[in-house]
Amino acid sequence: MQYLRFLWLTIIFTPLCLVGQIPKYYSNIDFSSNANQIKLDLSKLIQQTHHTNLRYTPDVWNVVLEADRDSKNPNKINLFYGYDNTDGINKTDRSRDIDLRCNFSGDCRGYWNREHVYPRSLGTPNLGKEFAGADAYGIRPTDFEMNVWRSNRAFGDGQGNARVTSSGDFFPGDEWKGDVARIIMYMYLRYPTQCNPNNIVHVKESNMHEMPMLFLKWNVEDPPSELELTRNDIIEKKYQGNRNPFVDNPFLATIIWGGAEAKNFWGDFYDLNETEENNSYKPEINSDSYDQNLAPHSVETKIKTISESQKIRNRDKRNRYDNKRRSRGYGIILIPLLLISLFLGGYFILKK
Repeated sequence: MQYLRFLWLTIIFTPLCLVGQIPKYYSNIDFSSNANQIKLDLSKLIQQTHHTNLRYTPDVWNVVLEADRDSKNPNKINLFYGYDNTDGINKTDRSRDIDLRCNFSGDCRGYWNREHVYPRSLGTPNLGKEFAGADAYGIRPTDFEMNVWRSNRAFGDGQGNARVTSSGDFFPGDEWKGDVARIIMYMYLRYPTQCNPNNIVHVKESNMHEMPMLFLKWNVEDPPSELELTRNDIIEKKYQGNRNPFVDNPFLATIIWGGAEAKNFWGDFYDLNETEENNSYKPEINSDSYDQNLAPHSVETKIKTISESQKIRNRDKRNRYDNKRRSRGYGIILIPLLLISLFLGGYFILKK
């Protein structure tokens, strides 16, 4: 009888766990807009909610020590690009004692330090150690020798573990390539004139706009990990105030830049069949109004004039979106009530 009750509970509440909802952080984003407008709105959101500019030292150290700590062993830290703790090679370590950080000058072999996933020297201008150069979303802990090996090489495709390819590019490894892609996507939306994704790939190939196909591919093949999701929460709530949208839902990259369809964490909130219509209008993040040295709230963007026909298409699409959202809202209320009724009925039947 206890087994039947457990089975009944599982059947009733599993659907509730599977229903993905758009987080409150994105409540002001109109997902009925065209793809480029969504990109622009997300860019403005992560700029305007970035309320604290961290200092490279000590703030970024503090973030990494908390956000990249091994959840299974709090005395260890996860090392970006790492993959093997058993081969006796420092460079390949997947984790390390958290106290072995290279916060001193000198020989740091056997220690870990901070890796700028978007290389500072490839920024336009150089990212430095402020603003973009101290954004915790773009910095991960890595072994010192791995960091030297990676250097400022362009990213290139591969398979297996992290390595330098035959063409001299750096492949971050199958476990980390999705993390890299989503970090680069965030850095581009947050610092659009300074962190051009095409500056850090060997093959200058893009799909539709500005995002290289390589990063779109990696975003699909390596969905967000628990570590990425945890970092998003910690950095937003305790440090910067903003989030990486592509970690919250990698499908946003598919909406904005196309390519293969990435995993969608939010359920039926966007219709890809309308992509062609959405992308007929392409607003831009205006570089003249952007200065990477400005405080987050002073960042401004400009939007090109929308044609009357586009306004009509957007209005019709918004009406369909509102109807869908309203229907989903009713479902959010009615479905739990129905399930609770079924649960109570089944519980009392089994209790007899």
